Amino acid sequence: MSTLKIAIQKSGRLNEDSIQILKDCGISIDNGNDQLKAQATNFPLEVLFLRNSDIPQYLIDGVVDAAIVGDNLLVEKGKNIKVAQKLGFSKCKVSVAVPKTFDYKSIKDLDGMRVATSYPNTVTDYFNSFGLTVDIHQISGSVEIAPNIGLADAIVDIVSSGSTLFKNNLKEVEVIFKSEAVLAVSPKVTPEVQKLINTLQFRIESVLRARKSRYILMNVPNDKIDAIGKILPVLKSLTVMPLAEEGWSSVHSVIDKDTFWDVIDQLKEAGAEGILVCPIDKMVL
Repeated sequence: MSTLKIAIQKSGRLNEDSIQILKDCGISIDNGNDQLKAQATNFPLEVLFLRNSDIPQYLIDGVVDAAIVGDNLLVEKGKNIKVAQKLGFSKCKVSVAVPKTFDYKSIKDLDGMRVATSYPNTVTDYFNSFGLTVDIHQISGSVEIAPNIGLADAIVDIVSSGSTLFKNNLKEVEVIFKSEAVLAVSPKVTPEVQKLINTLQFRIESVLRARKSRYILMNVPNDKIDAIGKILPVLKSLTVMPLAEEGWSSVHSVIDKDTFWDVIDQLKEAGAEGILVCPIDKMVL
């Protein structure tokens, strides 16, 4: 039987979130400290814990079949690698930043200047798109310090909260693109392994759908059910069950977690009472 080999970052936040989504998919991974490889106990899957920057090449060479990796890394090192699924975590931006004292007006202000980055290909493509050239200083870490020590006039790096830029007296002036963790697939997967990837992707979609949703149930007068139904976004139709008290029913549905407070206000105005909102573990459509 084929085994799906999947690469994830060996340490850091992306590692933790990647392990968590596999566990949420019902996949048990026996991974001890400092292991570089781990086998799933209940799914034909093997996890390789790799250095983040190496993962795109492992995908290109077919050493691994799939990977959970930042979209930004694929833009830099693996543009032809297929993205099967966006995963919704490890969100960030790849941005241009300059010292706060820089009187920045447009990207043309950086023409011919020195730019420090860990993403030389991304920087080259970006500035070329404006017909500009820059002197790239490739740095593997602590890019933010480059302007402070006189190494560069600007930087291109990942920005999450912006706190690191603030601490280094930098300001974000351009967003090149937004990034998040994705499930990427090697161009060399076999049909047998592709079936396993499809199964894994189906599970991931169910988990992500559940994370974005909440289960809601409430008590509603029977003569208000139609009005409630017009407010609630439903998968197919409302679930309505009669209560012991005559003239009342329990109404169940699923709502988006980001908008449920607005929906609840509307439901209360329409006559709903005893509203309960619960998390959803999995959501299979």
